Amino acid sequence: MAKDLEVAIVFADVVGSTQLYDKFGDTKASETVALCLDVMKDATYQYNGTVIKTIGDEVMSTFSTVDEAMGAAVMMQSRITTETKKNDGIPVSIRIGCHFGPVVQEQNDIFGAAVHTANRMTSQAKAKQIVISGFTVEQMSPELRKQTRQIDVATVRGRLDEVALYELVWQPEEATSMLPTIEWENKDRRASKLLLNFRDTTVEVSDRRKSINMGRADDNDVVVKGNLISRIHAKIEMRRGKFMIIDQSTNGTFIQDVQGRDAFVRRDSAELGGEGTIGLGRTEEPGSSLAIYYKTIE
Repeated sequence: MAKDLEVAIVFADVVGSTQLYDKFGDTKASETVALCLDVMKDATYQYNGTVIKTIGDEVMSTFSTVDEAMGAAVMMQSRITTETKKNDGIPVSIRIGCHFGPVVQEQNDIFGAAVHTANRMTSQAKAKQIVISGFTVEQMSPELRKQTRQIDVATVRGRLDEVALYELVWQPEEATSMLPTIEWENKDRRASKLLLNFRDTTVEVSDRRKSINMGRADDNDVVVKGNLISRIHAKIEMRRGKFMIIDQSTNGTFIQDVQGRDAFVRRDSAELGGEGTIGLGRTEEPGSSLAIYYKTIE
């Protein structure tokens, strides 16, 4: 008999499992995937969850509360690397998605739009990431909610509105930085000015103008509109011959230099060197309509 429930639905899957089989062969790859599935199922049980089913290299689980679901998700992520190393396995990562909502339970399976949304969260996650919907964040305890940040918006099959995507920051070092800090080359060489280009706007930071603001408010020097962008999102200042980007936002500022190296700053500052792109609230690849281009000139 069908039963209506409200649960936190979690999908966790192994990233790049097909490549594991191609690179290491069936036996070793299948052993590693099986170990990952065991870790994911055990974490589910540790936090009072129910394993609904395994689908290839993926586990689908449900929990009564979002906090329990996130506890299990963090345990899954933290144990995967440890367990695969301990068992001489192949280095592997998982990605996790979660959504809280109503489902219909029939026998040992669940159905409904909430299941599709949870699966969509997983498809948006990268390796070692836990991605959750905005509605799910609202169901969290206040303390856990502090560990989330909005990273994007996405469409979901069967829904007309976009769903806000949040990330649960589960690694301690990621509380201030999600991506590795760029070690800029030629640190001893000082630039005389920095040029910013955004669409038809060019702004110069130099001795004549030592500070500029970027954000979605119309009175910024560089105005960028977007759901993830704060009114005054970040500023760039010239300090003793260095150009510093200072983030003042909720979702942080993403920097990528021309060599493809990434840095992330949130409520902190970093030095800009060379040239590259800046993304407000999310990573912006070169060519993106919201990418801000910077270049320092000696």
